[in-house]
Amino acid sequence: MASARWRAAPARPRPFFLWLFLPSLAAALLFVAALCEVAQYAFRVFTPGSLEAGGFTLENFARLARPIYLSVLADTLLISLATALFTLLLSYPVAYAMVRAKSDFVRSLIMLLAVTPLFTGEIVRTYAWILVLGSNGFVNSVLKAAGLVNAPLTMLYTRFGVIVALVQFSMPVMIIILAAALAHVDRNCERAAANLGAGPAKVFRHVTLPLTLPGIVSGTVVIFAWTMSAFSTPQLVGGGKVLMISNLVYLQGLSSFNFPFAAVLSLLALAVAIGALGSMRPFVSRLERKAAVN
Repeated sequence: MASARWRAAPARPRPFFLWLFLPSLAAALLFVAALCEVAQYAFRVFTPGSLEAGGFTLENFARLARPIYLSVLADTLLISLATALFTLLLSYPVAYAMVRAKSDFVRSLIMLLAVTPLFTGEIVRTYAWILVLGSNGFVNSVLKAAGLVNAPLTMLYTRFGVIVALVQFSMPVMIIILAAALAHVDRNCERAAANLGAGPAKVFRHVTLPLTLPGIVSGTVVIFAWTMSAFSTPQLVGGGKVLMISNLVYLQGLSSFNFPFAAVLSLLALAVAIGALGSMRPFVSRLERKAAVN
């Protein structure tokens, strides 16, 4: 009897996370090992003309206070913040149109157009922007043909050009995040506000926008942290005249072979990105609680 009951008992399904545990553990260990290797280089003395680092020192961290490196950090933060904000402003209407489209075909078409850039390589897109923003590029050709300018505008190798390219690269991710937030908005709240006499603008400002604030904050912080590590776009569109931390890491590590200082710059960029992502969760939780109360 006991044997029959044992055979009749259904097999307990394994939790899905068990299938991901070993690969996740391996990835985490590799990340920690690489981070420890970078961290130990940050405390080593740079030996010019040699690939080997010397003994212990804190001089590499002290160098961060020099004006030239503070300027690069400020440019990185400014470009990352501007990219995140402009990406938000351009992506929100697209995400709103996609989620609220009445036709499945229109919704699918907007989604396809929004995410298509993700299927092309970053280098390919960057070179496309070089052609668009160049002195003889598409934008200047149109402006000169329309008689709006006499001489070509300088857009390539500037902060403006780098930000424009980074915004275009970041929009697909931001659109996906905002679309998820808009899809979770309770339409009954909007209908109730409309029944009480609120127009479409007021419904959006007082109902829809506050309910999507967690998604707005999440998307903005993710794009900010992502842009902090941008390399090929500022390298090519900036042409060496617009330096971000990742470009400075490249110059220090692979041009000057100053691996200790390159490690310090890498840790700085990582700390800023982790700090931004870490501060996101409490803020988003607070917004979600406030939206639930209201």
